[in-house]
Amino acid sequence: MTNIEDIPSSPFRFAEGEVLLIDKPLEWTSFDVIGKLRNAMKPEKIKVGHAGTLDPLATGLLIVCTGKFTKTIDTYQAEDKEYTGIITLGATTPSYDLETEVDSTFDYSHISHHDIYQVAASFVGIQEQYPPAHSAIKIKGERVYEKARRGEDVELKPRQITIHSFDIERIALPDVYFRISCTKGTYIRSIAHDFGKALRNGAHLSQLRRTKSGNFHVDNAWNLQALIDQIRSQKAKALNQ
Repeated sequence: MTNIEDIPSSPFRFAEGEVLLIDKPLEWTSFDVIGKLRNAMKPEKIKVGHAGTLDPLATGLLIVCTGKFTKTIDTYQAEDKEYTGIITLGATTPSYDLETEVDSTFDYSHISHHDIYQVAASFVGIQEQYPPAHSAIKIKGERVYEKARRGEDVELKPRQITIHSFDIERIALPDVYFRISCTKGTYIRSIAHDFGKALRNGAHLSQLRRTKSGNFHVDNAWNLQALIDQIRSQKAKALNQ
């Protein structure tokens, strides 16, 4: 049987190494995407990994490496990122996004557009950020979100991050539409939560999309199902040769 990576005219060389740009669908985990791709590549046993996790409620650019290129994951993961999304004022959630229900509400009628622009500008630069309790960080081998879901207190240490830019693209209160460029490891959910606090209010992240990672842009990414269909078509051609 001809292996998928041995076809001379093949657009993919998975075993040799590929860097695939995927537009991650809403409500899929990053690991769901990897599992779907591995399944599509069967029966070949090819290494597949991703560079930078996206939360299930986030969409956008997910960099996937195969074969020998999995050794470059750390390099891609270290690149700066760009995100767009919506911060919703007047309500907080334990997870800082829509994964959990609203736990507190606030009157936001006094907040002006000037206040919003001023607070956004104050976030630009180097800062210490606390990750959300509902995050995938491990403590003693266990994801902290598992502890948080059990109602356990989670003590997390702050991380140094850099916000290169924080642009407000539109305001339609309670929603604030933004674009953020930042270093790796930045939790946009935490920015949303801290944004509300800085306005002496409450806020949570209601929409998030990763648009860039390093020099890669989501506009050049594969639709996941289209990529899977392409892989299956390639395999079918290999079997018929």
